[in-house]
Amino acid sequence: MLKIYLIHSQIFLFQVGWKANIKGVDLNLQFPAGWEKAKEIKYSQGFNRPSPRDFVGYGPLTEPEALSIYNFTLSHNFGLTISFHTQGKEIYWNFQNINPPRGYEIGKKFEKSSGYLLTDVPYNSSFAGYKDWFIQTYNKPGYTIEAGIGENPLPISQFDEIYKDNLGILILGAIL
Repeated sequence: MLKIYLIHSQIFLFQVGWKANIKGVDLNLQFPAGWEKAKEIKYSQGFNRPSPRDFVGYGPLTEPEALSIYNFTLSHNFGLTISFHTQGKEIYWNFQNINPPRGYEIGKKFEKSSGYLLTDVPYNSSFAGYKDWFIQTYNKPGYTIEAGIGENPLPISQFDEIYKDNLGILILGAIL
């Protein structure tokens, strides 16, 4: 199914499955951790203007939502972060060659608790995310949990399973 969107007086035709903000910027590609590399990769894939996904914007932290999370994180002393996304039943735990202390160990606990696979982020998706920036800036554990499996948006019928799979991660994350 296709949908038509009007963004800044321009009409865009998109596949269903929007994951950007209202300005067509993917908020998980807005952080200053390899942002230029993310831009290079996404532009080469054709995501070089506002779109429902994968457009990095015109610079890191240009979107108020990303800037708010960035500033909130700067003003707190978090021991770790957990970001929930959907797709794949995987746990991403590192950023490039940065493996924070206890990052792998905690990730293995999350894996055992959830049944999700602890794995490295695919290279083309491993830049400019919140987790990436947190790990790079603080050298503390950060995780992206890819919850559920199927076509996005995931159906509400998966909610109970996703909740059950991830409850242990939330509890462990709070006490570790």
